[in-house]
Amino acid sequence: MNKDLRVVVLMGGWSSEREVSLTSGRGVANALRERGWSNVVELDMDRNVAHRLEELKPDVVFNALHGTPGEDGTVQGMLDLMGIPYTHSGLETSVIAIDKEITKMVLVPHGIRMPAGKIVESESLFREDPMARPYVLKPVNEGSSVGVAIVTDESNYGSPIGRDVEGPWKHFDSLLAEPFVKGHELTVAVLNDEALAVTELKPKVGFYDYDSKYTDGLTEHVCPAQIPDDIARSMMGMAAKAHRLLGCRGASRSDFRWDDELGEAGIFLLEVNTQPGMTPLSLVPEQAKVRGISYGELVERLIEEALARKKG
Repeated sequence: MNKDLRVVVLMGGWSSEREVSLTSGRGVANALRERGWSNVVELDMDRNVAHRLEELKPDVVFNALHGTPGEDGTVQGMLDLMGIPYTHSGLETSVIAIDKEITKMVLVPHGIRMPAGKIVESESLFREDPMARPYVLKPVNEGSSVGVAIVTDESNYGSPIGRDVEGPWKHFDSLLAEPFVKGHELTVAVLNDEALAVTELKPKVGFYDYDSKYTDGLTEHVCPAQIPDDIARSMMGMAAKAHRLLGCRGASRSDFRWDDELGEAGIFLLEVNTQPGMTPLSLVPEQAKVRGISYGELVERLIEEALARKKG
């Protein structure tokens, strides 16, 4: 690759995952510079982003944004219109994968097991539960476990949920309700259509929420996960299949729950992340390392794929 190409690392923005995106973006930019890339620009996205990109004239954009509008197709559509190649998934895939309910509509008919769920109005939770407890409430189109609540018989949310109790119902008009799948929290990264590994995530307190993901020391990562080989193969196959069906490009990460009492039938895919984190605690770089791919090499592979896509 020509390391004189101008790479703009697009990061930050105004989503709930802004700080994580800034960390990802700085890591990407530093890795490129260390590997001899001479023209790397870090761009903290604001509402003037199209004008700034026009000024910078990048050869390729490394999309290090997380959440909306960097992961939902908005930025992808802008870059398509401007004719600028970029890493990770394109417009159509981003629109589908950011919406957990639409993702189910695409994947479940192809044999990928996901928890049955339904969209509920947040106001209705103050009258009755949408399904038998325990169940999970989550925003339809947020990532990184932002706004996730697990409602159990023992929870302090109340029964029904208290109107004044803190939870996602206070921040979103509607939520996705799903049955809670007991067991193990696992994730699989896919790089250019190949599943890399399975990681088990063991939060030291509570469940694998936003804080557990991005605060050092709160979660133990076991990679490769200490699970039966047939379960690992099945999970990796499911992640690779979801990546292909959704039309993902570059890297994606599929999150799972596994009820070990049910064997292979207990594997449930929860969501597919098209803009997985690139921070020091992130799972895609960790799994790449297990496969002998350094952080810097991972970044370069994503850029190479973006440039090849434009050429193709």
